[in-house]
Amino acid sequence: MPAIIDADVHISPTPQGGNSIAIDELLRRMDRCGVDKAVTWLQPPYVRSEIDAGNAYVVRAMRDHPDRILGFGWADPNLGVERAIADARRAIDAGCYGVKLNGAQNGYPIDDPRLAMPVIAAIAETGAALALHVGADAPDFTHPSRVATIARAFPELRILVVHMGGAAFHDLSAAAIAVAREHPNLTLIGSAVRAIPILTAIRTLGAGRVCFGSDTPFELMHVELAKYRALLEDEISAAELEMVLGGTVARALRLQGT
Repeated sequence: MPAIIDADVHISPTPQGGNSIAIDELLRRMDRCGVDKAVTWLQPPYVRSEIDAGNAYVVRAMRDHPDRILGFGWADPNLGVERAIADARRAIDAGCYGVKLNGAQNGYPIDDPRLAMPVIAAIAETGAALALHVGADAPDFTHPSRVATIARAFPELRILVVHMGGAAFHDLSAAAIAVAREHPNLTLIGSAVRAIPILTAIRTLGAGRVCFGSDTPFELMHVELAKYRALLEDEISAAELEMVLGGTVARALRLQGT
């Protein structure tokens, strides 16, 4: 039975607002709905000084549960480009599959040539993956057109497009899908986005370019997984469903056996 992989979850060693969860709760939620593995990054810290502790917590969770947690580091170039590069490299050296940048949470354009692009270049040099928050919650900072700039500059870099332009009442999913059509190094994660754009993305790009993500703990994993199954029943083949629910992100992260 192919693994089910949730491609967007957050954990935190300390409370970060009302919805934060620790690793034990994440594992409980995964067990509840039969999710085998989870792409895991820290919950965006509202106190930037906690980024180091959050990254260390994700690394520890990954080492304690290597068969279940696919860890990503986090870097904030507003704290200093050199520090962000060091944070990214430290996470990758510790075994993380890649690094996430969140221009919405941390307040910068994700293709900023002074802040973001040097950090992205450093990630690309390692061969690890890059994850980007791409949402309508901060369109000036995280618009899909900015992802296109990055994809053009680093065509060999594997880029996870988290939320595929959603994360708000309205969305930029059409723009995200259009950018992904032009850049094969992009993989869309359909978390915090409406159901119809997810289906449109799969029909446009194919099941091998779109993957399930729940945005846990901001959404409920078992509910989001049920949404995907209800959405895709009789719409795509069983093999394509397996890709969306795990195979696509496994291949993007170059997991063994994919």
